[in-house]
Amino acid sequence: MARLAGVSVFDPAGDQIGRIRDVVVGLRGPLRPAVHGMVVEVQPRRRVFLPVTRVRGIEAGAVVFTGRLNMRRFEKRSTETLVIGEMLDRTVTVGGEPMTVFDLAMEEVRPSAWEITKVAVYRGRRRRDPRIVAWEEAAGFDALQKDQGAAGLIAAFESMRAADIASALHELPGKRRIEVARALDDDRLADVLEELPPRDQIGILGTLEPARAADVLEEMDPDDAADLLNDLPADQAAHLLALMEPGEAAPVRRLLTYPQDTAGGMMTSEPVILPPSATVAEALAHIRQKDLSPSVAAQVYVTRPPNETPTGAYLGVSHFQRLLRDPPSTLLGSVLDPSIDPIRPGFTLPEVAQYLASYNLVAAPVVDELGRLVGAVTVDDVLDHMLPADWREGARP
Repeated sequence: MARLAGVSVFDPAGDQIGRIRDVVVGLRGPLRPAVHGMVVEVQPRRRVFLPVTRVRGIEAGAVVFTGRLNMRRFEKRSTETLVIGEMLDRTVTVGGEPMTVFDLAMEEVRPSAWEITKVAVYRGRRRRDPRIVAWEEAAGFDALQKDQGAAGLIAAFESMRAADIASALHELPGKRRIEVARALDDDRLADVLEELPPRDQIGILGTLEPARAADVLEEMDPDDAADLLNDLPADQAAHLLALMEPGEAAPVRRLLTYPQDTAGGMMTSEPVILPPSATVAEALAHIRQKDLSPSVAAQVYVTRPPNETPTGAYLGVSHFQRLLRDPPSTLLGSVLDPSIDPIRPGFTLPEVAQYLASYNLVAAPVVDELGRLVGAVTVDDVLDHMLPADWREGARP
């Protein structure tokens, strides 16, 4: 059942309408749990309920249903349990020996009626050779556990994008959300925090040891780290900044000097920057890096040394489409777009949005009064500030 996380859901016409995020079951004491249905995430980040009686096929990478899907937001009843969010990593007893739940299996016992029939468990910390037992052999699912662990749930998250993991975490009970977040690696947790609502960000960061919280902030994009620190009490933010490596904290400190609703407050301080003597081949190699977002990789900014913000004199921008058209040996200084003027850090949100719309751009260079490039504002930064404050929680505009 853990493998269902992220599986696409198709309607009878073959159109994809969402992805599976969890499976809903009803615990019935010693009886096998009945599968009630699946939690399906549809756009925009809305979780709805798909009754198991509507499911017509479960295949590798696809769940097909019939009829119409009720778009009312899913709310778990008090008698229901989420398999992926609440049952994985639970400690149960098999033959008197404590075991950890690795996965569960469901079977169709009669037409359109599914039950959990088997449990995959492992002993200690080794998950390589899980033992599969009948549901009746595992005791302890009805017990509330203080420290449940998160290895199985994280394994189910492995192939999901950070935004989808953030959505899944947001829907978990508070205690379970903290358990899973704390078990993530620093870089993965940083990616997920960037996609969470501020309330969840603050709640998770507050449970981490200060040293680890600083490490996670270092892994975040400077603009996202600055936004998060702006939401924290001033003394806590100052303490975490002091714990960060000076080189990682410096760009965050600079961003914190600008109002949040200006170009300076929204911009990323780490766009792709190269000198005019670099070649097109070098530029393409830089924007090819997989950890860059599409909006950041859309253009290369050309400046005099130093080539880290704040840079030397800003010279111009080269768009990736132009880079694809010119020979690899061409110098960047000869392929600049002369029609794009940079914006100032004090530009307001409406001014930045109008600039991007006027020139059909996905990013804009931000240059200070000394003519130095200090960052770039991307279209996703603008959307993040223009959408309602609770958009990450799935609220409709």
